[in-house]
Amino acid sequence: MKSNFLQRAITGIIFVAVLIGCIVGGAVSFGILFAIISALAINEFCNLVNHVEGIQVNKRICILSGIFLFLCFFYFGIDPSQTGIFLPYLALFIYLMVSELYLKKENPLNNWAYAMLSQMYIALPFALLNVLAFHSDETASLSQYNAILPLSIFIFNWVNDTGAYCTGMLFGKHKLFERISPKKSWEGSIGGGIFCIIASFLLSHFFPFMSTGVWIGLALTVVVFGTWGDLTESLLKRRLGIKDSGNILPGHGGMLDRFDSAILAIPAAVVYLYVVSLF
Repeated sequence: MKSNFLQRAITGIIFVAVLIGCIVGGAVSFGILFAIISALAINEFCNLVNHVEGIQVNKRICILSGIFLFLCFFYFGIDPSQTGIFLPYLALFIYLMVSELYLKKENPLNNWAYAMLSQMYIALPFALLNVLAFHSDETASLSQYNAILPLSIFIFNWVNDTGAYCTGMLFGKHKLFERISPKKSWEGSIGGGIFCIIASFLLSHFFPFMSTGVWIGLALTVVVFGTWGDLTESLLKRRLGIKDSGNILPGHGGMLDRFDSAILAIPAAVVYLYVVSLF
């Protein structure tokens, strides 16, 4: 028990340090890190679904498509005028569809469905991190990289998870979603949200490029959709009859296990900030 806790602690510290270091280290380290994470997460997803009878997803093309989609958004984030960068990704998308005509696999319909899900569920959310990371300036032809917004998504997720765990352990009585995750409680979820609101005040103080109200709204968006993201992956694993999506992170499972909350929180944050910018 003690050795397992130590393993989890060491892995967690290294994981957080690498994530923060690469995000604040600049655009290049940010891009390399999340291109790799996208590939690893899609690889885990394909391995999981390919164990289901009748499913044979083209893992290599799914991984290549995910990496390319992230890099497309990365390059487009730097130079928004380069819309043609997405054309090769569309070619890969077409290949995924047409290839099933010739591979003669058992259930091409399922293969299509899960291949597309790997892109919509995993590749697209990671690619959308670039929308948060790059900000255009009317006086400059190229966008500027800003680490704070993508980093804030993970900060809010970590604060929410820690706050929900501690609050749930102390006060948790009413189950949040017992059918999917028996350990989660309403008290824990509310506690996590309160801690995230406190964190949003701190971020608004040190990074006042957004108002306090917008920071609070972003925190609550991450809390709600991050919780749904966690439950969504739990539903996936329950249906597949597995505990962890992988074992790449000792004591913490796989990449999907570590980024399940972010997978829904990232696109939700993009939508929230876009809507806020309209007013």
